[in-house]
Amino acid sequence: FIYFSLLGSVSSQPMRKFRCVTLSTKKLDIRNLVSYEKQQVPTDAIMFINARGIRICVSANQKWVQAAIKRIDESRAAKRK
Repeated sequence: FIYFSLLGSVSSQPMRKFRCVTLSTKKLDIRNLVSYEKQQVPTDAIMFINARGIRICVSANQKWVQAAIKRIDESRAAKRK
């Protein structure tokens, strides 16, 4: 399941921004996650983006979410070296 919506119209917003509206309760396979965005509005959430470009919103305060963020950050750091 994918949970997000677009805010604003193309004319009022030059860059359409994805926002989490409802959150997935499923634990995701962190090996398939390539990126994330933190969000506070309208709800405190993390939007993960998987290898196929699919965005999945989850609650930011789950233990596995923090582990996934750390893994993505470490992967990004290794690519910069």
